[in-house]
Amino acid sequence: MSTMDPETIDVLIVGSGSAGLTATLWLSIYNHSHPSTRTKPIRYRVLERRDAPMSIGQADGIQCRTVEIFESLDLSEDLLREAYHVLEVAFWSPSPDPASQADGSGRRGIVRSNRAADTAKGLSHMPHLILNQARVNGLLLEKMQKLGGRQIDYGWTVKRVVVDQEMAARDPEGYACTVVATKDGGDEKVFKAKYVLGCDGAHSVVRKSLGYNMIGDSTDAVWGVMDIYPQTNFPDIRRKVTVHSDAGSLLVIPREGGSLTRFYIEFPTGTNVKEVKLEDLHQKAQQIFYPYEMNFADTFWWSCYSIGQRLADNFTKANRVFLTGDAFHTHSPKAGQGMNVSLQDGFNIGWKLGHVLTGQAGPELLKTYNVERGKTAADLIDFDRYFMKLFASNKAGSEKKITPEEFREGFIKSGRYTAGLTSKYEDSSVTSSAASTQELAQEIVVGMRLPSAQVVRFCDVKAMQLVRALKADSRWRTIFFVGRIGEPETLMRLEKIAKYMDSPDGPAHKYTAPSADIDSFIEPIVVFTGERMKLEQEQIPDYFWPITGKWRMRDLHKVFVDDEHYNSGHGHAYEKLGIDPDKGATVIVRPDQYVSKVLPIDNMQGVGQFFDAFCLPKQGNGVQDSHL
Repeated sequence: MSTMDPETIDVLIVGSGSAGLTATLWLSIYNHSHPSTRTKPIRYRVLERRDAPMSIGQADGIQCRTVEIFESLDLSEDLLREAYHVLEVAFWSPSPDPASQADGSGRRGIVRSNRAADTAKGLSHMPHLILNQARVNGLLLEKMQKLGGRQIDYGWTVKRVVVDQEMAARDPEGYACTVVATKDGGDEKVFKAKYVLGCDGAHSVVRKSLGYNMIGDSTDAVWGVMDIYPQTNFPDIRRKVTVHSDAGSLLVIPREGGSLTRFYIEFPTGTNVKEVKLEDLHQKAQQIFYPYEMNFADTFWWSCYSIGQRLADNFTKANRVFLTGDAFHTHSPKAGQGMNVSLQDGFNIGWKLGHVLTGQAGPELLKTYNVERGKTAADLIDFDRYFMKLFASNKAGSEKKITPEEFREGFIKSGRYTAGLTSKYEDSSVTSSAASTQELAQEIVVGMRLPSAQVVRFCDVKAMQLVRALKADSRWRTIFFVGRIGEPETLMRLEKIAKYMDSPDGPAHKYTAPSADIDSFIEPIVVFTGERMKLEQEQIPDYFWPITGKWRMRDLHKVFVDDEHYNSGHGHAYEKLGIDPDKGATVIVRPDQYVSKVLPIDNMQGVGQFFDAFCLPKQGNGVQDSHL
């Protein structure tokens, strides 16, 4: 046992998978953003059991919402360039032609029954992608390094986690968590942390230390999975494909690089997973693809598993320890949700920890993680059960078979969920649907991620998606849809908004650190509609183009117009988002792009009251030369 004094730290993150890395990246972002306003950086460490970064990951599906998150982190370009883009899904089923049984086996050959878009038009401006998890994690690590964040500590095994609940309740600044770990099997080292994130997978030591259990069951469904280099005359091998045949079901997922392909293969009920061999997967695939040839130049990776759908009975402790990812929810891999939901767990808790540890909000904010991600995890398990039944309903011996068209319809209806766009957070201190005027923005749902639409940036006439202005940089956004250009009421609205937001009693001044830029906590965004050439920059109040940054220059990138673009057409943003230009709307958006509140454009007091509910006031009113 080590005799060294414990190391004190703000956040200890156990595990460097998708959830752990995303949460860690948030902490790096907070340390990097406006460092002059921080009395001290957030101290964190990531302990990883492996001795090096992940080199081969089993997960590969990247849903639309995850790509949107990578866009907010300035990581989407590499992702989009390197990944396979899933654009269409083909549905194959047994041929109704008796001649397809010509081999004498009694098996019918398969035929394509239909095709459909993988993601319905308009769901997201980002596509569904396929890229190995090791590379996805690598992009997050590269971003952390660019920000100067602390790197991962490899070779550490966490032995136990203990929470001093009395200290946790009494002292918000107390190091209430004790973590004991060893490096490469050596002496034990003790860490004292304010907060601990359990991102250590399905066999989580953190979860077990807290005495929590996984509740649920294993199904009798058995599936094999393999990444292979197929030699085949099957025409849709580079499309996403669902195959239902007399020999079983199979899901084809093309991989990045143009050659590698993943098969998920159904095995008969009662198959002993431990007895399955690679040759069994090969043979089963060949049977399912009949009458097409299917041979294998090489198999890069394979596995066989039974489906387990489980949820931890608790996933937080004393508002100090938080479980993420597989540490508190497990499910089948076929819908491509695992890496995505885990990453979004980390994305959720990360910005909230950043807020608390930099004094922007009290620790009560962290309780919203329970409400939001707990419901998301439960919904995930429910969806996975539905999705599994959808596949099982066509297997041999199934009591209730469905037609190929019924399967296709069910698969397509699942598209919004598999795209990651159905999460709706309940009301809390940072989400307020009950106090919102939802009808003012009918397609912007409070509690859900902000949908995007094309707009034209006023300062440089760049056509872009509105959400590209909402970077994951720790800031809140107040988006003011002020109405039509050229109408006197529009500029009057804007003057009124600026006067309140820029006043000593407004939330921008009240909750911004004295030495920080006026937009460093709440960034204002303005969206007009109409002909942009009828508007001049000097008509826009100074608050919406303040002096900021190292060089004390005007920031002209906060004003947008819903207008025709020279090359990209018209985005019709007001129409797409369900906003009446005569009425306008104010939309408050969280640092993670989820919508907190929708208000009438002239209800500035409502904006202030929203931030008053959870923010901690700062002394002073921001940088004094924010205006010329």
